[in-house]
Amino acid sequence: MAVLIGTWWLTVLGTHSVIFPTPWDVLTGTAQLIRDGSLWRHIGASLLRVGSGFGLAVCVAVPLGLWMGWVGGAYRMLNPLFQILRPISPIAWIPIAILWFGVGDASPIFLIFISSVFPMIVQTVVGVHTIEKRYLRAPRISAFRTAFCSCGS
Repeated sequence: MAVLIGTWWLTVLGTHSVIFPTPWDVLTGTAQLIRDGSLWRHIGASLLRVGSGFGLAVCVAVPLGLWMGWVGGAYRMLNPLFQILRPISPIAWIPIAILWFGVGDASPIFLIFISSVFPMIVQTVVGVHTIEKRYLRAPRISAFRTAFCSCGS
């Protein structure tokens, strides 16, 4: 760790970078943000964006993945679209996010949503497809017995 920090410090000093701070500048800047209370406000805003984007992705991906996993027609219709969109890097969506949503909170929420929703859909579909059929039939048989059999009554 000391070698990493030392390399960082020497690289910044050796290049006379005005963009990259030294480790000491990072520590003093962090201390200043803690003192004025803005660090916690920024952490809260970031957590809100991440939570919103990921939460929206869960709300869309899980029901959609379950539906695609259970209904063959939905899978055949939507899977090609998701397989085309899934490999696009979230970084490539940045210009589109800025055009659609501007530079406010909606753009990062959209980017977090886009980077989360496709893997969730794929994994939910795979999860449904790997459930053994006997486990899916078991509740139906139990409900049938309850509804139509007196079974000892």
